[in-house]
Amino acid sequence: MTSDQAGAFWPFVAGPGLPQTGAQMGADTMSGTAFYADPIGWVLRDDIPVTNANVITMGKPGTGKSATTKAFALRMTDFGYRILILGDPKDEYEPLCRFFGVDPIALGPGMPARVNPLAFGPLGDGWDRLNARQAQQRAAIVFSRWLTLVRGLVGSQRIGEQRVPFGPSEEVIVKTALRDLTGYAHASSTLTETTIPQLWHHLDEPSDTLVDQCRFATRQQFLDESRLLRDALGQLVSGALAGLFDDHTNIAVDWTAPIQSLSLSRLSPLGDEAIGIALLALNSWGRGMREIAPPGDLRVVVRDEVWKIMRLGVDAVKSLDEDFRLSRGVAGKGGDIQWANAHKPSDMLTVGDVGSQAANIARDLMHLADIKILHGQKPEIARDLDAMLGLGPQATAAITGWAMQRKGRALWMVGEHPYKVETRLHPVEQQLTWTNEAIAGAA
Repeated sequence: MTSDQAGAFWPFVAGPGLPQTGAQMGADTMSGTAFYADPIGWVLRDDIPVTNANVITMGKPGTGKSATTKAFALRMTDFGYRILILGDPKDEYEPLCRFFGVDPIALGPGMPARVNPLAFGPLGDGWDRLNARQAQQRAAIVFSRWLTLVRGLVGSQRIGEQRVPFGPSEEVIVKTALRDLTGYAHASSTLTETTIPQLWHHLDEPSDTLVDQCRFATRQQFLDESRLLRDALGQLVSGALAGLFDDHTNIAVDWTAPIQSLSLSRLSPLGDEAIGIALLALNSWGRGMREIAPPGDLRVVVRDEVWKIMRLGVDAVKSLDEDFRLSRGVAGKGGDIQWANAHKPSDMLTVGDVGSQAANIARDLMHLADIKILHGQKPEIARDLDAMLGLGPQATAAITGWAMQRKGRALWMVGEHPYKVETRLHPVEQQLTWTNEAIAGAA
């Protein structure tokens, strides 16, 4: 029979209601049809309730979360997208890089690669040709990004059991020092790139002008009031991550390559907190590199193990929050799909007590992603997801039952609409997405 006749024989079988554009991920098991994922395409359509291309995927380890991420990124390259891995803690994306003939950029103790999170990025280009209004607009974006980063880095440091505070006074000090170091405060026609060590030294040996601009009565008062801030910055320079983010960027990133990945596996001996700080710095640097994206520059930006950032405190979470909030602006010019991987909703709540500002900001991250991919979970975790997202009993049952029965199964929430999708992998993709080498080797 023809397709228009088939509906009369099976009147209650409906398609997914989504256009057949983007990456064909597998089967929509509720309708039996193929399921296609096209986050930016969905944003551009009025009939799909999606306003941003942000994706958060969650799942119990071993349920196929990584394979779905890699399969999506790989398949979107057929549509002109490139892949950017902003920190690969386990070298999971190395096979994908090798597939495209690209070497991952390795960061770690003793490695030569350096990344400066205080780099201007493309917004620093052609500064001498900008009029006053254009320069002011660009400066607002750049200094805001730097301030958010420094707040997160400082707030990740501890004094005993407490995080180092970063209040209005610290904000004024850092903002003033950065404007001074770059030459923006002196209305320079060209700006000078600075680094975290230079910022630390500038505050540790403040000039009379800096003290006056920060409204301190004496130099000693400045030193007393900024002691915790300076100590936290000093720890970043001389601590476990010394030599990684404290100099000018010396890596040549080919932004036209199909994929670029920054490997952090060599930081594993330093612990989760060190990896979290590195991910925070790379996230900020990556956003700076993408603040001006030419039309048609399409990219899947993968942020792996975001729970490591969550544990650094509220200021670190604010940095990730800002990345998600600003993604629509980049997507409107180039095309960024922000893809964040986590394990469970409690990852979002480890930053503070229930009901605290920190926990509320982290919880809001879930609502800044209009696309959520929920792989298999245990019942108690699924209940947390239900409480956070209002999934309902049928969706919750799908996560705890159907999705747990086979790898690659997940409930895709596109806006408020759920789809039961089973990712299907080609044999080549199965090799590229395999993440159990360590377990298999041990066995």
